[in-house]
Amino acid sequence: MPSKKRRRKEERPKIHPRNKYSDNPPDFALLASLYPSFKDFVFYSREGRPRIDWSDFNATRELSRVLLLHDHGLHWWIPDGQLCPTVPNRSNYIHWIEDLLSSDIIPKTNSNGDNVRGFDIGTGANCIYSLLGASLLGWSFVASDMTDVALEWAERNVKSNPHISELIEIRNARCSPNTPTSEGLNNGESVYSEEGEGLLSSSIDMPASEDKSYHGPPILLDVVRDGERFDFCMCNPPFFESIEEAGLNPKTSCGGTHEEMVCLGGEKAFITRIIDDSVVLKLSFRWYTSMVGRKVNLKFLISKLREVGVTIVKTTEFVQGQTCRWGLAWSFVPPAKKIISPHVTEKNMLSFMLEGLQRQFGAIHVLQSVESFFHAGGACCKLNASSFTVDITASTEQCNALLNNEVKHLDEVASCSDVQEASSNLSFRVSVFQQIPGTLLVKGSLQHRDSPLSGLFSSIIQQLEDALRRKFCREKAGANYL
Repeated sequence: MPSKKRRRKEERPKIHPRNKYSDNPPDFALLASLYPSFKDFVFYSREGRPRIDWSDFNATRELSRVLLLHDHGLHWWIPDGQLCPTVPNRSNYIHWIEDLLSSDIIPKTNSNGDNVRGFDIGTGANCIYSLLGASLLGWSFVASDMTDVALEWAERNVKSNPHISELIEIRNARCSPNTPTSEGLNNGESVYSEEGEGLLSSSIDMPASEDKSYHGPPILLDVVRDGERFDFCMCNPPFFESIEEAGLNPKTSCGGTHEEMVCLGGEKAFITRIIDDSVVLKLSFRWYTSMVGRKVNLKFLISKLREVGVTIVKTTEFVQGQTCRWGLAWSFVPPAKKIISPHVTEKNMLSFMLEGLQRQFGAIHVLQSVESFFHAGGACCKLNASSFTVDITASTEQCNALLNNEVKHLDEVASCSDVQEASSNLSFRVSVFQQIPGTLLVKGSLQHRDSPLSGLFSSIIQQLEDALRRKFCREKAGANYL
């Protein structure tokens, strides 16, 4: 049992290596000695470790204030009840976008040299992303919001930092006069999907089963002005469908108003609207990004992005204490020949747990289903029952078939010798390990990271996870927020 805990801990994503707190986490004792206003919120455990009460909004707000001042030279404050951000976690998001922008996955489209311009959707009273992006990296921002309190305090926080105030524009999302059109934005250029099947439509047809959609204020359309260009947008969306749902976690108290935390359909509907807007805006942004709070929604949104024909999708995981969030990024810019950059290359090893397996199923059944899953997409598979592994090699066509749940007929499946001849194929190994009774660990290991298809590895493993869970795992009641 202890070895299992160590293994899972080692596989847990870590803070971004360029994050200021990667090697030096906040020192509460030092901060308490330097800032008397913070000292009142610090207490010591039996082991003598300084702590704060994470369920106390005033404590978390004061921690954010002193971190922004001590480590970033930023003067900052928010009124009671507004959403209080955790500084290390928000810094992770900024550095991930920095990775995306510095990569050569897609060609640079910025005609202003190294001047990076971002759009902060729903900046809130805290205005945290714009402040961090401007102070850490010198980026300029348009930061939008809709409530009087958020707009007033975001403006105050910008003006309190005159050394970066000229880099940040606060914009009322309800008062933008210009509505961009797809014709005006694309300038007659054709934007092609990954499969090269021509122009994209300017709207998304929601599935008939989807009965909740976003009906709030404008997000990007009607806020982005005609002719504007941005390198990226970023968003910490309203994660919940009700304020009661937002208050289910008793261990933290980061505040948050109804407008910041809740919308009809929750984050799924909100981010779907960003996708909707991006289909019209297309090349107005080099990268569209958002934070996602639930992994089940991440998978839905990735599927939605494939439907509208984006050229590339990237994901990451942000970890802060016991809280996990996911980052989702997509683009309509045609990819460069080399679609994977060393700066943002996908992990070469991914794993997931299959818990609650029905008694009649064991590791060999899961292994055989792994082989069947990839074989159905036309990929070459070599199963080794003694080591509980399956080696998979797939071409571009076969990867797309797997991602789109297409089943190849037997006469369409290429022989393994044919598939392995091409150096551009995706090759990886899937291993199945017995954990405790009723639990298996499934691990995917990428064999060649320099393959132009390696960016699809994460999405294919996610598809495999979905398929195996549907077949082997008993459904749990409800979904947990992480």
